[in-house]
Amino acid sequence: MLVVAALGGNALLKRGEPLTATAQRTNVTVAARALADIVQAGHRLVITHGNGPQVGLLALQGAAYKPDEAYPLDVLGAETEGMIGYMIEQELENALEHDRPVATLLTQVVVDAHDPAFAQPTKFVGPVYEQAEAERRAAAAGWQIAKDGDKWRRVVASPTPLEIPDLRVMELLLAQDVVVICTGGGGIPVVRREDGSLLGVEAVIDKDAASALLARKLNADALLLLTDVAAVYRDFGTDAAAPLQVLSLREAQALTMPAGSMGPKLAAACDFAASGGISGIGRLADAVAILKGTAGTRVSG
Repeated sequence: MLVVAALGGNALLKRGEPLTATAQRTNVTVAARALADIVQAGHRLVITHGNGPQVGLLALQGAAYKPDEAYPLDVLGAETEGMIGYMIEQELENALEHDRPVATLLTQVVVDAHDPAFAQPTKFVGPVYEQAEAERRAAAAGWQIAKDGDKWRRVVASPTPLEIPDLRVMELLLAQDVVVICTGGGGIPVVRREDGSLLGVEAVIDKDAASALLARKLNADALLLLTDVAAVYRDFGTDAAAPLQVLSLREAQALTMPAGSMGPKLAAACDFAASGGISGIGRLADAVAILKGTAGTRVSG
C-alpha cells in the first residue's frame, strides 16, 4: 500500500513544551519509530507534518531582529519544512537502520488569491499567550489573535489547497522506493499569476487538508491522520464519550466536530475517502494497527 501519514503537532511538540531543538528532537525520535513500523510492515510511505509553533517562533525572531525586514510566512514555511524535515529524515533513517532512502522535499501548494480565507484569518500559529500579552503583541505587530483553549494565539489566513506543482518530483522519488517527507505545514502557500508563474503569499495552509489533496493526487491507498487521541469519539469530553471504530463516508460527514481539533482531521478523512481510499484517524503509536483496522477510526466510502 501507498500510505500518506500526516503527523499532528504533538508528534513534534507537545502543548506546553518549550520550543527548543532538544524537545522537538525527543518527540521526533519517538515518532520516527512509529513511522518505521509502517515501512517495515511493507508499505510505501509519504510523511507530512504540521509547523504552527515553529513558523510562529521564526516570525517572532524575525520581528525581534528587524521588524520592517521580517520574512513573510511563505518563506518562514519553507524554513520550517527544511528544519522539521531534517529532523524527521535523520531520525527515520536511524530507526530504519539506513536500509531505505529518505528524502525531504520543499513543497509548494497553490491556493486561490481570492480565497475568502484571506479576509477571515483562522489558522493558529506560534506560541500561546495570556490575553493581555497577546493583545500587546498584536497591537505592536499588526497581528490578528484569537482564543485557543484558555490562552490566546496569533491567527493567519488558511486558504484551501488546490494544486501541488511538485507532485512530479514526489512521483519520481516514490518510483525509486524513497520514503518522502513533504508538504510540511500544509506546504508553502503560493498563487499562480496570469502568466503561469508562482508567487508566495502570506498564509498557512491546513496540514490535514493539504495531506488529503496530496493523497488523492498520488492515488494513495490510505491516509493516516495521526494525533494524540485514540480515535474519533462521539460526545467527546463527556461521560458518554464512545470511540467510533468504523464510519461510512455518510456517517462521518454527518458528525460535527470542534473546528480547532478533530474537525479538520475528519473533514480531510472524508475528502480522501470520497475518492475511494481508506482514511484512518488515531494515535501515532497505533499507525500500523489503524491500517489493519484494529485501532483508531477508519472512514471509507
